[in-house]
Amino acid sequence: MDSIGTEEYIRRLVEDYSPMLLRLAMTRSLSTADAEDAVQEVFLRLLAQKPRFRDGEHERAWLIRATIHRSSDIRKAAANRALPLEEAEAVAVPEAAGDSPILSAVQALPEKYSTVIHLYYYEGYTIKEIAKLLGLPAPTVGTRLSRGREKLRKLLEEDIL
Repeated sequence: MDSIGTEEYIRRLVEDYSPMLLRLAMTRSLSTADAEDAVQEVFLRLLAQKPRFRDGEHERAWLIRATIHRSSDIRKAAANRALPLEEAEAVAVPEAAGDSPILSAVQALPEKYSTVIHLYYYEGYTIKEIAKLLGLPAPTVGTRLSRGREKLRKLLEEDIL
């Protein structure tokens, strides 16, 4: 592994993880800008803290967890700010959702469900891998995935009707 803080290390991190982390942040963010900010702040935190990783999997897990937490913090902060009615209507539909009703529905789910759904379906992780990444028991991840699917199905049915 490259030494943290070197130009090669930073370049590798950005190339390897940015697309995945940005997609993950988009499931929790109200805008593309917020998602990009979350990912950038995670990389800056990594460089400032310089944690030691056992291997590439540990590095990836750290980045995923940090992105989930930072994205949620940014979303909560945005929700706590009072917006004029016109601006509130503008951010009511996440801009990243575009024309995708499925992505919009995933973003509308509570975080514990949207996170596991995103990691499972969009990133291709197994339930065991998600459990390890999030520090949860595998049965908990399976339950959240099942409940998340059900909530997602109901949201999509409501949109159709």
